Amino acid sequence: MKFDTIIMGGGLSGLTCGIALAQRGKRVAIVAGGQNTLHFFSGSMELLGNDGNNDVENPIEAIAQLSDLHPYKIIGADTVAALAGKAKKLLADAGIETTGEATHNHYRITPMGVTKPAWLTLDGLATATQPGTLPWSKVCLINLEGFIDYPIDFAANGLSKMGAKVEIADITLDSLRRARRSATEMRPTNLAKIFTSSSSLAQLAQAINAIDTDADVVLMPAVVGIDNDDASDILRAQVQRELLMLATLPPAVPGVRINAALRHYFQMLGGRFIMGDTVTTAATQGDAVTEVRTAKLQEMPLQADDYVIATGSFMSRGLVANFERVYEPILDLDTNAPADHSLWSQYGMMGDQPYMSYGVVTDANLHPLKGGKPLANVFAIGQLLAGHNPVVMGDGTGVSMITALAVAEQIIGSTHLK
Repeated sequence: MKFDTIIMGGGLSGLTCGIALAQRGKRVAIVAGGQNTLHFFSGSMELLGNDGNNDVENPIEAIAQLSDLHPYKIIGADTVAALAGKAKKLLADAGIETTGEATHNHYRITPMGVTKPAWLTLDGLATATQPGTLPWSKVCLINLEGFIDYPIDFAANGLSKMGAKVEIADITLDSLRRARRSATEMRPTNLAKIFTSSSSLAQLAQAINAIDTDADVVLMPAVVGIDNDDASDILRAQVQRELLMLATLPPAVPGVRINAALRHYFQMLGGRFIMGDTVTTAATQGDAVTEVRTAKLQEMPLQADDYVIATGSFMSRGLVANFERVYEPILDLDTNAPADHSLWSQYGMMGDQPYMSYGVVTDANLHPLKGGKPLANVFAIGQLLAGHNPVVMGDGTGVSMITALAVAEQIIGSTHLK
């Protein structure tokens, strides 16, 4: 099968790149091995939350402080700023409305009731404008009886520490009676499938309206709107006071919805999504890849003009570590992992672990290096890239989208980043 571009990996970076290319008429195939990390997504995207030492107020200005190996430094601050606006528009094109700007972080409220820097947040989720400060003095937290993925006592304690008077209101609904028979059914995504009908939403709204509270805002777990925003909008319209959603523990409804919306939009544009398969080998000639083969299509090579590798880091096995080395398993691309194993980690579980910054090394145009030389028709994007620690720096979703769009623009226009 022949395409203009083949993307290896169907997570946020792969879908973003695929959509950007398909919007411009390219024939694109995405080969996706399974569920991606969007299912852990809180509903807020991070561009750059920490420069390695301190929290960041303006992500674009803070790029100057990053190491030369960081993907943003390779792309350039001006390009990152321009692509951040295009990322927000791409999400809107896919039906995902967000608030936030690249030049000023706002703050998402975590399931533990603390604030973390954020770039874009889905409409309807609770946020703050300043760290450690809430926009409300009185908060009512909704507790759905039997729901196990919402640490409400921790959330209440965290919000109280930020100065809010917090009360917890327990809600029991007939529509949840069957789900409560099994703890495994009381997961965010399962509950969201219940709260889709007009009758279940009306019942939930009625229960919230019956709460005797003078709170400034009602916060409930984000278990509404798994398919689209309609259910959330319908519920909020029926509740008589301000109602906002608070992120839950995974599997997260906002992330599942974003993943489904992006995949649907990509396929609507004519993209080919090959699910449940992985690229295992790639044939090269000189400095170019000529074809790739997958685990299930072994006798049918996939060919393209350009190849994008978006297979992620260790969690998704885009990178593999053994007793000998850290390597990229498809093309054996160069990484920045040192040969000395003692340097891979340091004592202390909560410390900044060096291996979290390991990844594939590229040239200035995101062509990955193999044996020190760039592959001319291959690009590397997303969490596979070296030079950043998404846990410490709060840049994972930003790196995924920005590098994906940077590569898409090069493929479309045959331009160079630098």
